[in-house]
Amino acid sequence: MSRPIFVILAEDKLGLETSKTAASTIRYLPERVCAVIDSEHAGLTSQDVLGVGGDIPVVASLAEALAVTRATPQALLVGVANRGGTIPPEHRPVLFEAVEAGLDVWSGLHERLADDPELVALARQRGVRLVDLRDPPADLPVGTGLALGTDAFRVLTVGTDCNVGKMTASLEIRLALRERDVDARFAATGQSGIVIDGAGIPVDAVVSDFVSGATERITLEAAEGADVVLVEGQGSLFHPGYSAVTLGLLHGSMPHAMILCWMPGRKHVYAGGYDWVEIPTPAEAIAAYEEAMRWAAPQLNSRVVGLSANTYDLAEDEARRVVEEAGVATGLPSTDPVRFGAEALAEAVEAAWKTSARG
Repeated sequence: MSRPIFVILAEDKLGLETSKTAASTIRYLPERVCAVIDSEHAGLTSQDVLGVGGDIPVVASLAEALAVTRATPQALLVGVANRGGTIPPEHRPVLFEAVEAGLDVWSGLHERLADDPELVALARQRGVRLVDLRDPPADLPVGTGLALGTDAFRVLTVGTDCNVGKMTASLEIRLALRERDVDARFAATGQSGIVIDGAGIPVDAVVSDFVSGATERITLEAAEGADVVLVEGQGSLFHPGYSAVTLGLLHGSMPHAMILCWMPGRKHVYAGGYDWVEIPTPAEAIAAYEEAMRWAAPQLNSRVVGLSANTYDLAEDEARRVVEEAGVATGLPSTDPVRFGAEALAEAVEAAWKTSARG
């Protein structure tokens, strides 16, 4: 899937946690973004608000975005993902405005653009595309363990919670592995990863019986000819709302190794309504994920080989302290791959891969 030049719609939500698709696209595809719509931060740049993206301007409206001379936009990307995945009512007029202006519209929300007859009719009239990123294939199988037969070394990012940086960790480790001359591939399982990589399956839009099969399919595709395949994690075994998709990913990708992602500054699971669920320590989470893999594939002896922290909300000294303490407590390489680099995690993955190959 080729990526156009985007205007990103993040009205009233622009932030690292509140507009994951916007932030991720800006971080990894800044050359494909000409402007971001968020009236609250209009006049600033994405670098000012998110700490990434350089001089990408934040504007108050689509009209202002179309007037930006950075690049000519070809599509509007809905950059937010609210709970339940519905299109915010205040965004709908902007979608129509974009189609009227001749822009394609891309959305990763569960509420499909293709289900809006008025928008579909206007898009047809204007000759533009409506791209629903959370639109999985119709022919998905039930998982049967086929991933066990790949030659590539399989790594899954898992988390103590949702929204802790599993996609980011995967992409940063891939980059670091490639710098070590390892042919590392990325298997996208969510809308942001699909935008960035141009392929994948949105597993949280898949009927539950077929999540492992969907994961198996993208793992097999990414693994073909690769040394290492990094499968993007979703949700968390510890999150009552999203644990099911996590288990499907585990048993569909059949990872040889896992990277545990966590957010030290967060004490209760994310996404509201679950204040009674405390986040486990990294050591507790490691034990749970390794046990879950033993249920389905004890022969793999799948292990967590590194810790990836998301410390953007902590001062640097505090971040370094908690990352180091977690490493000491677990005996594993520990870092924030964005803030402090992913080299230690790439080294751990490469070492596990080479040990597996020798075994």
